[in-house]
Amino acid sequence: MFVQPTLLNNSNGQRYLSSYEAGFPLDSLHEQVALCSFKQWPKKSRTFLMGFHDFVLLFCSFWCVFFVSSCSAQMQSSQTQVLLQLKKHLEYPRQLEIWKDRWTDLCSVSSSGQVNVTCKDNFVTELSILGDKPTEGRDFDGFAIPNRTLSDSFSMDSFVATVARLTSLRVLSLVSLGMWGPLPDRIHRLYALEHLDLSSNYLYGSIPPKICTMVNLQTLGLGDNFFNGTIPNVFNSSSNLSVLSLRNNMLKGPFPPSILSVTSLKDIDMSSNQISGILQDFSALSNLERLDLGENKLESFLPAMPKGLVSLFLGRNSFSGEIPKPYGQLNSLQKLDVSFNAFTGTAPAELFSLPNISYLNLASNMLNGPLQSHLKCSSQLRFVDISYNRLVGDLPSSLSTRSENRIVKSDGNCLSGGVQHQHSVSYCTEAHAKKKSYRVGIFVGVIVGILLISVVLALTIVITCKKFFLRGVSEQHLLHKTVQDSSYAAGFSSELVTNAKLSREDLPTCRSYSLEELKEATNNFDNSTFMGENIYGKLYRGKLQSGIQIVIRSLPVSKKYSVRNFKLRLDLLAKLRHPHLVSLLGHCIDGVVAENNETNVFLIYEYVPNGTFQTYLSGHSSDKVFNWSERLSVLINIAKAVHFLHTGMIPGFFKNRLKSDNILLSENWMAKLSDYGLSIISEEADACGVKGESPNSWQMKMLEDDVYSFGFILLEALVGPSVSAERVTAVLNVMATFNSQDGWKGIVDPVVQATCSKESLFVVISITNKCISPESWNRPSIEDVLWNLQYASQIQATDDG
Repeated sequence: MFVQPTLLNNSNGQRYLSSYEAGFPLDSLHEQVALCSFKQWPKKSRTFLMGFHDFVLLFCSFWCVFFVSSCSAQMQSSQTQVLLQLKKHLEYPRQLEIWKDRWTDLCSVSSSGQVNVTCKDNFVTELSILGDKPTEGRDFDGFAIPNRTLSDSFSMDSFVATVARLTSLRVLSLVSLGMWGPLPDRIHRLYALEHLDLSSNYLYGSIPPKICTMVNLQTLGLGDNFFNGTIPNVFNSSSNLSVLSLRNNMLKGPFPPSILSVTSLKDIDMSSNQISGILQDFSALSNLERLDLGENKLESFLPAMPKGLVSLFLGRNSFSGEIPKPYGQLNSLQKLDVSFNAFTGTAPAELFSLPNISYLNLASNMLNGPLQSHLKCSSQLRFVDISYNRLVGDLPSSLSTRSENRIVKSDGNCLSGGVQHQHSVSYCTEAHAKKKSYRVGIFVGVIVGILLISVVLALTIVITCKKFFLRGVSEQHLLHKTVQDSSYAAGFSSELVTNAKLSREDLPTCRSYSLEELKEATNNFDNSTFMGENIYGKLYRGKLQSGIQIVIRSLPVSKKYSVRNFKLRLDLLAKLRHPHLVSLLGHCIDGVVAENNETNVFLIYEYVPNGTFQTYLSGHSSDKVFNWSERLSVLINIAKAVHFLHTGMIPGFFKNRLKSDNILLSENWMAKLSDYGLSIISEEADACGVKGESPNSWQMKMLEDDVYSFGFILLEALVGPSVSAERVTAVLNVMATFNSQDGWKGIVDPVVQATCSKESLFVVISITNKCISPESWNRPSIEDVLWNLQYASQIQATDDG
């Protein structure tokens, strides 16, 4: 339809020709001519012009929509790549066949009962996958099981690292997918997560403590797995957790008291574990509605419970004493199960008459005495089990089996009045009398035992205090200095001092040496004692008066630290004692001045006699050739040392400059790591070059990642240092050869090929490939590396046997 153009005026008085709401400014001298000329156009021409105008507007609209869609697709492409990578990690389960390629908009794929992806602003906010590999039986031993778990190549650490890239994820549910391995601590990087469900998989080890720091988390489901550590006791009151399910694992240790500060909790399920000890007061959990601690090893008396509790399951534990009277005032309670414990006394009549109670199980305890003859039962009560106790007298009419809509079980007691399957009255009364005398005997025995233990403890404390008094004073002074020195406190916690493990008792404790002692040990630093020089300084070999052989390292004191700060750092290094670390025996920093007037420090280490691992790998020593099993043993030893440095204290020691020539071998061929932890005292650790090494060498390029460096040690153990010497330039070619069929035969050290099991070799090749991945997020943790090496060693041992 044609609309007659008209003249309009804008706010500035300028006149416009209006057509289809489109304004064209008219020149004051020509506006009439233009208007008249337009009116004189043929009707078909005017219609064509207006149609063309409509076409242009329509084309622009489509173009804008297409442009915006393209932008959205580009924003979403990174999320799609992550989801496809997760599909690969999960070994292409049939449930994810709808995730075809990176061009598929996975957010728009219709959700099913097994897979659901929800997106907001082109970011994945919900990911739910229900697999077909539920946990079956409890025979899982930490290794992959065909058709039940994912394969040997699956890495839980790499999988979680990939999931963590979905930074907007709020709901993550991965159930019955056959995932196996320890749950990595990096799961806490999903800081926006509100619901996490990893139940019915094959996860084992400890529950990561950092999972408790996820303040947005409302639901945590780790049930039906194989977690076998203790439950972290680091929950706090700022948590928003409302559902906590850890059922059917192998968790042990006490019930963590910190959970009692999470007042938002509504449902706690820790049934079917091995939790032991005593429960504390639960009454502070005002929102708690369901508590299931059945089938554990809990003992002592029942604690107080919140008044709003709806379901309470405490069966199959070792609770004793009487059922608390306040339980008869839990008016919201609908289900109560305290069966298979050791409760004594009479059954509280108030439990039967609670207004909402529908399920009451008191079976298999030692409840005694008669039930009230006029016992009142709630109209909601549908199931009662008082069987296998020590109850006597008549069964109240309210519990008669003739009651409608109510199941009552009373077998195994001493009830009269024609109730079937009962013992004689003497059975219950004698058992009760024996129980009383038995309890008196236990009480007396406990008192005597406590007195004896108290005497022994008192003597032990006196002896210990005398022995360690001076050491304790020194340690307190050290901690005091840690607090005073702010430059140090910013980087290290005083917990490091108290948490460091002392695993080497065969060596003397670290102490300060005088320069005269060191000169005597090295014949005044004679040239014959000089062993060489590296990034950290010169090395000398010596012998103390006690006969202990030592290695002395000379290095300049970093200008960043005061002398007091430097001594404290040395003390921390000295506390790093581990069977696979070369131990620091002492230091000397008083009055030692180098040629350039800089203060030097001497570090005294234990002497490790059999040289470096690299020497034997390169074939430069004719004394010994390391077969595959022996190489695995060395790698496992060093992995344990690195794992200790990373996790054995707070904070961990990183930047340990791992190299095969820093692996020393003792007289018993046990591997020990040297040059660890020196980054906290030496400025040279951050240098971009090393004598004899190019600035772009792999050690300096990836100094911050010990796992990456360890990957090259693995590579040297596989192919020898001569092949891996080119490092980065050769890595891609080497790994491509590994991944090709039978290509590994042309590059793996012949000694390894002649002495290895093919399966064991492939496990190490796989973890090596992951360690030297150019993407840091794709690398495994050192714990994962250690597990794979131990697994490869077990395979090899089986083959050798």
